[in-house]
Amino acid sequence: MNIISLFAGCGGLDLGFERAGFNVIWANECDSSIFETYRKNHPNTMLNTTDVRLLKDQDIPSCDGIIGGPPCQAWSEGGKQLGFEDPRGQLFLEYIRIVNLKKPKFFVIENVQGILEDKHKQSLTFIIESLRSIGYSISYQLLNAGDFRIPQDRLRVFFVGIRNDLQNTFDFPNSMPGKKVTLREAIGDIIEKPRFFNEKNVSLQPIFK
Repeated sequence: MNIISLFAGCGGLDLGFERAGFNVIWANECDSSIFETYRKNHPNTMLNTTDVRLLKDQDIPSCDGIIGGPPCQAWSEGGKQLGFEDPRGQLFLEYIRIVNLKKPKFFVIENVQGILEDKHKQSLTFIIESLRSIGYSISYQLLNAGDFRIPQDRLRVFFVGIRNDLQNTFDFPNSMPGKKVTLREAIGDIIEKPRFFNEKNVSLQPIFK
């Protein structure tokens, strides 16, 4: 199946789908500091660097699925949690817009645990109802990467949508049996010395002005 990636970042989610047998044909990311890393790790994927808010139907290839994690800062417990009042939170709506444009068979959205908090209840309801209104059945669940043999407690919400005409269902996986993996068990065999970052001339360019 051919899929496209929105808010691709350096391509971690894309890599997981590639290893699961999907073909990531096109990705969108507008943070220039990431371009080189993405292209090096995903040489067979076309990287589009246009601001997602400016993308039109003809800019995006047809696909079987769409994946991506809209910016999480607006929902994160570590931030101000402004939700849709934060311009970054409004980018969630761009994901929905593009799903509506391309009408893929399925989509996967990943975001932080904070989006499930009571203060975002109305926003969450709006997101789910918006996705349902464009023809998708929606399932969502909070998962911890540490329950799936990853050496980190990383809580993330996954939204999975399947186009209604397909009449398929999606079941979230159960936690993998056995004790959690430690960092030493995961990467303890690495013998190279770490290379410390010491670049002094770093300028951080804001995405939103």
